Amino acid sequence: MTTTDIRLIGPHQFLPVRLALVPQGTGLHRIDGAWWPRSRHLAAELPSLLHALGPRWGRITRVTVDHAMWNVGPRRLTLGLRTIHVSRAAGMGHRHTVCLLSLGTGRCDLLVVPPDTPPDRAGRMLAIASRVDGATGPWTSPTGSRPQAVPT
Repeated sequence: MTTTDIRLIGPHQFLPVRLALVPQGTGLHRIDGAWWPRSRHLAAELPSLLHALGPRWGRITRVTVDHAMWNVGPRRLTLGLRTIHVSRAAGMGHRHTVCLLSLGTGRCDLLVVPPDTPPDRAGRMLAIASRVDGATGPWTSPTGSRPQAVPT
């Protein structure tokens, strides 16, 4: 069974987002921060993330995720009057990333900390991914090893 569209009608309850971003005005970065969703249900997690990123990245219209990270979900997500296109790619660079595109603003790439990551490790991953110097360490990868595909 494949879900192609999800339409959220009426007021949506936005949960607090576990998100850490590189500070604005520090130049271009290959990874703009990290996001620690509460589940692998993309349709449930994306609205809160998009709401939190709105002030910085504007109207995000396209999201690309690795298919192995998320449960089956929508190809489009409608929030109010806007539609967000969701693409699932195999091997899009690194399994634990999400790419968000905003017309006129650009691209936001986030490291996705798996939902079942222990809080202490997730906190370190969020902190490292949002460092201005872009340095990564062993905690950047959910497996505990230095990832080859996560840009520094």
